[in-house]
Amino acid sequence: MAKNENDKDEINLFREAVKGATPLQISPKKKEHKVPQKKPKPVPLNFIRDEKQALIDSISDHYEPLHDIENGDELFYIRQGHSPDVLKKLRKGYWVVQKSIDLHGMISDEAKAYVVQFIVECKKNNIRCIRIVHGKGYNSKNKEPILKNKLKHWLAQKEEVIAYAQARAHDGGSGAVIVLLTAH
Repeated sequence: MAKNENDKDEINLFREAVKGATPLQISPKKKEHKVPQKKPKPVPLNFIRDEKQALIDSISDHYEPLHDIENGDELFYIRQGHSPDVLKKLRKGYWVVQKSIDLHGMISDEAKAYVVQFIVECKKNNIRCIRIVHGKGYNSKNKEPILKNKLKHWLAQKEEVIAYAQARAHDGGSGAVIVLLTAH
């Protein structure tokens, strides 16, 4: 019984509280006007493949940069027009490596395509400092670093590359390079 009396009291309190209120006029539901969304134009797969191939073909395996600096097996490069201080800072780890790829086990053509695509993706995402692990060549036929030697040519041809330097020991040493890319 106590429950029913409490319910009645609450109902009476509610009625007392809203007795001077004017009910809202409810209008009939309007149809929602949906704005048709434009579908993106389809991009043919052949176009995408052609674009990727053009990027890969834009760099040569036989290009010799005019401004690379080599000190024995160490690789260094600074694009003409940039201060040598950029290279010094890169070698000392001034920029933090934001993204890395590893080319171990890849053949030259695979590695080339992977490097080109990686640089494109990094530029899209405003990534400036990258590491490319090329290996030391221990598993190659002549025990020579094939990808290391090709990588220096590929990177020097990419306008996005300001400089590159052999990684410090804890970043891969002679088996990797640190690359500084242009901003935006």
